[in-house]
Amino acid sequence: QVTLVESGGGSVQAGVSLRLSCAAFGDSLKSYCMGWFRQAPGKEREGVARIYTGTGIANTWLTDSVRGRFAVFQDNVKNILYLQMNNVTLDDTAMYYCAAARGSCTGGINTPVSVWGQGTQVTVFS
Repeated sequence: QVTLVESGGGSVQAGVSLRLSCAAFGDSLKSYCMGWFRQAPGKEREGVARIYTGTGIANTWLTDSVRGRFAVFQDNVKNILYLQMNNVTLDDTAMYYCAAARGSCTGGINTPVSVWGQGTQVTVFS
């Protein structure tokens, strides 16, 4: 079972860029459908991005609200998942969670999650 540890959150001004990292321990990220979810106060947790690299090619999915601003990628040598967040807005304020599901992303961004990280807070101010 993989263990996930996020980092990189913080309080940032709208319009800047931020990169979140998720270090994985105990197993290779290549074996998992990896991803990022977020939960804002009073809202349900939502899928932001998913990625699967088990085929040798990175297959990615992004939710509509971040497409064109965010990118998901991973370093399979370092075993780290990233979320590059560009041009952040107030609506991006949330707790961001790294997530894993063993195997490919059969359900795209909605592939069920079996392992969660502890989360890293992103707060965007104007």
